[in-house]
Amino acid sequence: MTPASPQGAEESAPRVPYEDLVRFAADVFAARGVPTGRARTAAKALVYGDLAGMRSHGLTNLTRLYLPLFDDKRVEPDAEPEVLADKGASVLLDGKKGLGLWLASEAIDLAAERAAEYGIGLVSVRDATHFGCAGHHTLRAAERDMVGILASNCGGQRIARPPGGKVAMLGTNPMSIASPAGPDLPPYCLDMSTTAVPTGKIRQAARAGQPIPEGWLTDAQGQPVTDPHALDRGDGFPTWLGGRPETGAYKGYGLALLVEVLAALVPGAGLGPAPEAYEGSGGPSGRDDDIGILAIVVAPGALRPVEGFLSQAGGLFQSLLDCPPIDPAQPVSYPGAREAATAAEARSGGVPITPALHEELREVAERWGLEVPVGVDA
Repeated sequence: MTPASPQGAEESAPRVPYEDLVRFAADVFAARGVPTGRARTAAKALVYGDLAGMRSHGLTNLTRLYLPLFDDKRVEPDAEPEVLADKGASVLLDGKKGLGLWLASEAIDLAAERAAEYGIGLVSVRDATHFGCAGHHTLRAAERDMVGILASNCGGQRIARPPGGKVAMLGTNPMSIASPAGPDLPPYCLDMSTTAVPTGKIRQAARAGQPIPEGWLTDAQGQPVTDPHALDRGDGFPTWLGGRPETGAYKGYGLALLVEVLAALVPGAGLGPAPEAYEGSGGPSGRDDDIGILAIVVAPGALRPVEGFLSQAGGLFQSLLDCPPIDPAQPVSYPGAREAATAAEARSGGVPITPALHEELREVAERWGLEVPVGVDA
C-alpha cells in the first residue's frame, strides 16, 4: 500500500494561488529574520514541493523542520556565506549555518556563473542546513540551458545502516541532476534519495495513519517494518535504494557514500560515519547540522553551440516519449516531466492544500501576525 492522501482528499482540497503561498512563506521567514530577497528564494524552494506534487517536502515541513531550526538556534537567519577558497571554476563556501533553502539556490547560481566562463563550475559548501527538494535548485541551471547537479549529505545525522551493519551511520543523502530536454519539452530532473524513499514519505504515511510497504524500513534484525512511526521511534531503519544486498542495496549505499565524499568530505562538513556513531544502542543518532552541499553546473554552450546541444537534447527526450508503451494507458515518460505537468496545472488553477495543512498555516499566521493564504475553488 502506497502512502498518500485519503481517496479523493486531494481532489476536494482547497486550492491556493501559488504566489499567495510563496508570499506567505516568505513573510514567515522574514519574520524570523531572513533578509527579504533570501526569504523569497527560500519560500519558492519550500513551496516547490507542493507545486510539483512532492508534498512530503513542501509546506508541511514549515512547522516540522524549518521553524524548529530557528527555535533551536541551529540556523542563522541573516547568515552571510564566507568564501574560503576561489580557484575560478571551483569555490569553497562556509555557509555559516544559513538556511539551505536559499543557500543551495545561491550555490547553483554561483556555479552557473562560473560555468558560463569556464565551461564548468563547482561550488562546495560546508555548515549548511536542509535545502528541501534538490530538484528545485538544479532546475535553476536547466533554465539557463545548463546541466545542474546538486548533492547533500545529512551532516551528523545517522538513520541508515551500512549493509550488514548494526549501527546507523548515514543519512538519506539526496542528489539531483537537471538538464534542458530540448526547446519544447519540460526539463529532465532526477531528484532522489539514496535510500529506498526519503524520510518525508515515511512521515507523510505516519501522519495519514497509513502503513508503509515492505522494503522502506527494517528493524534491528533486518526484518521488514510497515509501521511508519518506527522511524521516529528509533527502531526502524531506512533501506537503501536497491532493497536487500542481493537485489542491489550496495548500489544505493555506494551512492550515499559518493554523496558523503563529494558533498561533505571535500568541503570539510559534518560527516555521518564517525566514532561517536558506535556509542549507545546503534539506533539513529546525531543531528543534521553542518550539512555539506555539492553544486556542479556544466555549460554545454561554453563548449559547443548551445543550439546543437538543445536540438540533440530534444531528440533524446522526445525519443523516450515516443517509445511504444506496454500499456497504452501508461505512456513512457522521464524524470521531471510529471512534476512539470503538475506544477503547470497548480500555477494556473492553484496549489492543493489539505485542510490539516491549511490549519497549520493559520496557526503560524496567528503566531506571527500574518495573513493566512485563503483557498479558492479548483
